[in-house]
Amino acid sequence: MKKIEVEVAVVAGGPAGLAAAITACENDRKTILFEKSNTTGGAANMGMGVLGIDTPIQRSNFNDIDFQTAFRKHMEYTHYRVNGPLVSAYFRKSADTVEWLQDMGVEFAGSFRYSKDSEATWHIVKPESGPIGPRAASGMIKIMTNHAVELGCEICYETPVYDLIVEDGKVCGVLARDKNGEEIECRAKAVVVATGGFGSSAEMIKDELGLNLGVDQFTFMVPGVVGDGLKMMWKAGAQKYGMNMEVAGGIRSGNYSSTEMVFSQADLLVNRDGIRFMPESDMLNSTFFGNAIGDQPGRVAYSIIDGSIAKRYQKSGYPHISIVHGSESHVNIMADLQAAEEDKCPTIWHADTIEELAEKIGIDPDVLAETVDEYNDACDCGYDSLFGKDHQDLRPLTGRGGYYAAECRPGAYGTIGGVKVNAKCQVLDKDCRPIPGLYSAGTDANTIYGDSYNFKLPGNSMGFAVNTGRLAGDGIEDYLD
Repeated sequence: MKKIEVEVAVVAGGPAGLAAAITACENDRKTILFEKSNTTGGAANMGMGVLGIDTPIQRSNFNDIDFQTAFRKHMEYTHYRVNGPLVSAYFRKSADTVEWLQDMGVEFAGSFRYSKDSEATWHIVKPESGPIGPRAASGMIKIMTNHAVELGCEICYETPVYDLIVEDGKVCGVLARDKNGEEIECRAKAVVVATGGFGSSAEMIKDELGLNLGVDQFTFMVPGVVGDGLKMMWKAGAQKYGMNMEVAGGIRSGNYSSTEMVFSQADLLVNRDGIRFMPESDMLNSTFFGNAIGDQPGRVAYSIIDGSIAKRYQKSGYPHISIVHGSESHVNIMADLQAAEEDKCPTIWHADTIEELAEKIGIDPDVLAETVDEYNDACDCGYDSLFGKDHQDLRPLTGRGGYYAAECRPGAYGTIGGVKVNAKCQVLDKDCRPIPGLYSAGTDANTIYGDSYNFKLPGNSMGFAVNTGRLAGDGIEDYLD
């Protein structure tokens, strides 16, 4: 067995682990980072940016939001069922973290809203090429990784940690195994676990949350995110706490460039019983959309449009665009819908009549026809008496060009939570006392959303990861002094 001695050992090299490692190195602590894959970043490589509160970038664009406003918004959104001191520490550090990243060489395209009713807290990384969009943050991960190495952090790739070393109630190292099968005993004065949750483990999602991955719940399926860090911390005495999904509603629309946007435009939504269940305008908030679908029979819903609506979108563009999904895809709408039909896509349907569409989906035709009639009446009078849907989204289904439907399911970026930490990111035991030497950051410790991700303050997940990584690094310095 290979034996190593360091001051700080970090488990996993996502944004939280990298931030913790960099901070420890900045504090002149001998640091090692173990990463089970052959690259750093994890889910963050698909992300876009971090939350920032009261940053120079926001102020320069007149989009500033102060700490007090952001804190109150978040705590009220979560009904105060979250750790206030942890939220406070994170939000207060966020502006400094944006500048910390800039000093490293990270460039931001600006601060953005996710939707019209959110704040411009999302500091999206300027992409290495092309327009801003998914994967923009991969450039930030490269810069953080290089900076960690420059500061002296040793990064061990393809070397998963499989257990924590605990002696006399203190965590004092980790056990790992490299790609050649060699065992490693790494002694450390403090350990940070930041393994990203268990969003790709069907077994844990079933056992801990009662959901069926790939059936009634979908995630990004990031390789290797299977809860190993949480299991190690639980074994070491950590309190099992606050597990949930970072829910975001999803259109199951196949690999056609425009279909996700087409069926996300706040047209008619029904459940498998053929009835409406929410004001469709609110589906633009992906968390609200996912939560609402998850409460329906079979955890499924259907977005319905007709050919005339599709052609209108193709000609004039989408009424609701997204910074995440390219709006230029509207030019492909009719071709994509035709391709989906020809390919017999199992989650997109086309029919000449609403009754035929209902039969293809498996909905009672009479019920769906009645729902469409009632919905069209609301569109004609410009007022939705059932849910008060925004009048500008009341587009009647005339049936010209036939009817189209797509399956909608609860999606998720991954899981959140699993252990409870304090504002220094110390992992707490069942009595809410810190376990000496054990820290956690990022998704494993993210219990600040209550029951729903907060799209009102976008950039939260990556922002929480980077900032809690730094908080853990600072907390370790207090612990070691």
